[in-house]
Amino acid sequence: MYAAIQNTTVLWPLLVYGAIVLSLVLVILGLSYVLGQRHNARATGEPYEGGILSTGGARLRFSSQFYLVAMLFVIFDVETIFIVSWAIAFRDLGWYGYLGVLAFILLLGVVLVYEWRNGALDFGPDGQKILQAYKKLMQKPTA
Repeated sequence: MYAAIQNTTVLWPLLVYGAIVLSLVLVILGLSYVLGQRHNARATGEPYEGGILSTGGARLRFSSQFYLVAMLFVIFDVETIFIVSWAIAFRDLGWYGYLGVLAFILLLGVVLVYEWRNGALDFGPDGQKILQAYKKLMQKPTA
């Protein structure tokens, strides 16, 4: 019986806070409805109401390399979290933790070199192709 009375006394501040928040939300919504402007302009129903007519669709095609880079970012970001958490617990983990994170970083380096070799990090044209095109352009005689 005493535990039930104690729990209700602990919950009443939460209920009062919830009631205050709910009443403030209702007051703000009511005031915006009463004091807000009402207009029915031509662009009111358009997205963003910017007055600029939209053209085309919203569906754009992205290259698959965009998604590959996004996945690499997420993977390396999560791995950074693991390394930071290791750094926080460095003293508690000792040499076993140090060797473990060293192997982890070595594996990250191997994966990065593998991705680099497979061309996952190549953006745009190759540098050699750009130099060859530049040399061809410079060799053309000008008339």
